[in-house]
Amino acid sequence: MLLKTLGALMDIVEVAGEELDPREAAVYQRALDALSRAGVPSLVGGAYAFASYTGIVRHTKDFDLFLRRRDVDTALRVLEGAGARGERTFPHWLAKAHFDDGLFVDLIHSSGNGVATVDELWFRHAAQAEVLGRSVRLCPAEEILWSKAFVQERERYDGADVMHLLHARAEHLDWERLVRRFGEHWRVLLSHLVLFGFVYPSERARIPATVMEGLLRRLERESRAMAPGERLCRGTLLSRLQYLPDLRRERYRDARTLSAADLAPWSAAGEREEAERREG
Repeated sequence: MLLKTLGALMDIVEVAGEELDPREAAVYQRALDALSRAGVPSLVGGAYAFASYTGIVRHTKDFDLFLRRRDVDTALRVLEGAGARGERTFPHWLAKAHFDDGLFVDLIHSSGNGVATVDELWFRHAAQAEVLGRSVRLCPAEEILWSKAFVQERERYDGADVMHLLHARAEHLDWERLVRRFGEHWRVLLSHLVLFGFVYPSERARIPATVMEGLLRRLERESRAMAPGERLCRGTLLSRLQYLPDLRRERYRDARTLSAADLAPWSAAGEREEAERREG
């Protein structure tokens, strides 16, 4: 059962804002104000949107804004005019605006695997909210769930976030749009829905029977069909590092449709971070 409406949860976001260091809150407010004055459309995601939908408040020391790819350069210029240093960290999905005191705003237009691209539907179905004393639009719960479902790294697994979003919003999700979002990757959605029934046995009936039955019928049909001959690895859509041996040693084809120019720095950065964690 949905315990709180989105409107009632706005107080949670305000509490989260009040608990921030005032300097941190001021930086995020400055970014929101600058983009608003410049007319650059953006959506608040990350911890603030997650708190709005689930009531779970956490501080992540960054601020996530989602926008269309065509608006990224403009947003960077605007934020540079507001005192930030712009960085096109990974051009295929992420830019950053660095402010003083090590604070930064993430400008996100896709996901690292290239699947969850920000398009018009993100804005069409955005929720209105108040964050840090500003009227903003939040990323839709469906699109948050879609992008988080693929985050299954060794050091970060967003499956619990998916469970909490389902628990909080199951009756209010646009299930038809959500299934369409996953498209050919419907098995990823099905895996999370099966896991939801494991995590919350008493809540499993909250997942619409038509959704589960439709996905299970797909699974049955696919299981009876002849396996594809091509050696394809879709694991790279779930983790940028853990399935690289399958590509390098086993010669599986990478399911990601990203260019080599995008993949090389994305993988290299992940390997550097992994090495630093081992050394640390």
